[in-house]
Amino acid sequence: MSAVPAVVLVGPMGVGKSTVGRLLAERLGVGYRDTDDDIVAEQGRSIADIFVDEGEPAFREIEKRAVRRAVAEHDGVLALGGGAILDEGTRALLAGQRVVYLSMDVEEAVRRTGLNVARPLLAINPRRQWRELMEARRHLYEEVATAVVPTDARSPEEVTQAVLDAVELKEA
Repeated sequence: MSAVPAVVLVGPMGVGKSTVGRLLAERLGVGYRDTDDDIVAEQGRSIADIFVDEGEPAFREIEKRAVRRAVAEHDGVLALGGGAILDEGTRALLAGQRVVYLSMDVEEAVRRTGLNVARPLLAINPRRQWRELMEARRHLYEEVATAVVPTDARSPEEVTQAVLDAVELKEA
């Protein structure tokens, strides 16, 4: 019998999936898992290095396997990398799961990620590239989500509470 995550967090890079995920797991009394962390541990190098060394298509294949494994094995809070929802198989895998899309506007995104060189997809013009990424991905986040929680001008604790309220989960 496979596990079912209590909550799966999706959303763009820098939205706070890891921070909120850890807080949420603590409040629910369950484990926390991040597929980006799984990939780094398995590959023995950063995601940025995988992008540079092998390219985005190779990274997406690694990511797809990591997501499939995590969804099957983990019964706590699971955070997915920002682009994980690009894969049709991953979106199908998330159907029927409790998925929360953490959203933010472009100004907030630039504030949070604009100077972070570890974000390979935002290396040149962060503001324009983030807008383009969101235009390509927003409908996919919304497609898989059972709830959308805006993060703009909210503390991680406020976002965590909004997630709990949105999915009607009871704390441990």
